[in-house]
Amino acid sequence: MAELVFPDLGVDRGELVDYLQAWELQRRTHAAVVAGEAPPTVLLLQHPSVYTAGKRTEPADLPFDGTPVIDVDRGGKITWHGPGQLVAYPIITLPDSVKVVDYVRRVEEAMIRTLADFGIVAGRVGGRSGAWLPGDGVRGERKIGQVGIRVSANTTMHGIALNVDPEMAYFANMIPCGIADAGVTSMAIELQHGVPMPEVARSLRTHLSELLAFRSYTPAPDLAHPAPVTA
Repeated sequence: MAELVFPDLGVDRGELVDYLQAWELQRRTHAAVVAGEAPPTVLLLQHPSVYTAGKRTEPADLPFDGTPVIDVDRGGKITWHGPGQLVAYPIITLPDSVKVVDYVRRVEEAMIRTLADFGIVAGRVGGRSGAWLPGDGVRGERKIGQVGIRVSANTTMHGIALNVDPEMAYFANMIPCGIADAGVTSMAIELQHGVPMPEVARSLRTHLSELLAFRSYTPAPDLAHPAPVTA
């Protein structure tokens, strides 16, 4: 598989890319990759504040204050994107031997390994996509990285979002990913200090490049059953 290309979309300079503009860029890039006119590409960026709703979003999941939501053609439910959240949209043609579930596990693994580079131990929760932190007896399981993808013509779109240091109040205005019985967190909350976005982006680029070469790898284990939260 050809080496991944990461166009400069200003993430290292703190620039924001409008969601609809990025979606149109995804569509153009996807068409070019499918036609063999572009290499496998990852759009790495930050968005201005926006709620997006995947195909499985229910009315009860929507923002409580009536904030407008953009309906998108990915899987999953509703989520928020905005400053302080690192978003990656890999647009790659999957090898014939790779199933969609394996692709999802690989992009999850890229987030898990990126978090590990900063001293955060994350993993997966059975039956739920994304990167998670385990319950610790005080806090329950917390989601720190999201996955929502689409595969068309065997080529991927949409992708992952890693909470680096976003404004968490936006998550409190909805039921994130339609999951009401777990929390949401960020790298800054878990580390109790800020994290430079360029450093996180550099780490994620490295791990996506490794894992989306589709060589064999050892995945992080699923999280153990969460510890009960004390009252």
